[in-house]
This record gives sequence, C-alpha cells and structure tokens, in this order.
Amino acid sequence: QVQVVESGGGLVQPGGSLRLACAASGSIATINVMGWYRQAPGKQRELVATISTRGRTNYADSVKGRFTISSDNAKNTVYLQMNSLKPEDTAVYYCTTVVSPIGQPRGRYWGQGTQVTVSS
Repeated sequence: QVQVVESGGGLVQPGGSLRLACAASGSIATINVMGWYRQAPGKQRELVATISTRGRTNYADSVKGRFTISSDNAKNTVYLQMNSLKPEDTAVYYCTTVVSPIGQPRGRYWGQGTQVTVSS
C-alpha cells in the first residue's frame, strides 16, 4: 500500500509565507509525478502545482510567481513554498502522487489534507 502524508499547514497573515511538505511511502516502484491541489469551502478542488520526476513543473495561474514546488526524489518528498499569501489562498491543501506500486497498476494517491488559513 502507498501512504501520502502532508505537513506544514497553519494560520498566516496576508503577505506571509508557509512551506508545505509531503512524503510518499510504502511499496513504491516508481513515482511519475507529485503535486498539490487545494479546495476552499464551497468550491471544487483545483490544481495548485505539479512536478514530474524529471523536474518539469506546472502551476495554476493564480499562484505563478508566488508559489514554488520542488522535490527530493530520493526521499519521495515534494515541497510547496508559498510566499505573498493572500486570503483567497485559504483552503485545504491536498498532496497527490501518481505512483506505480510494486506489483500493482499505476494509480493516483491522495493525502489527508492540511489546512492553510490566510487571515489578519
């Protein structure tokens, strides 16, 4: 089985910064991509940023220039550095990874989510 665990959420003032981390563990043969989605109250879950194992990144327009995604492939870990945070960034942030578990077909796995609140 594959486990995905996030950390680093919390309360921050507008203009502040937070760093999220996510680690995938378990019977993993290969990881294709890791990334972050978020879901605000009353809204659909939306893409924030993704990174492939080759380092190719993709960002939502709303976070470009403010958020940076990075990864440590040796540790199956992905990070999201969030700067210049705005109240509209408030949401539950979910880590996701596309993984080929050992002896099983490739699939997408999700973490439990971590709350990010931007408020004065």
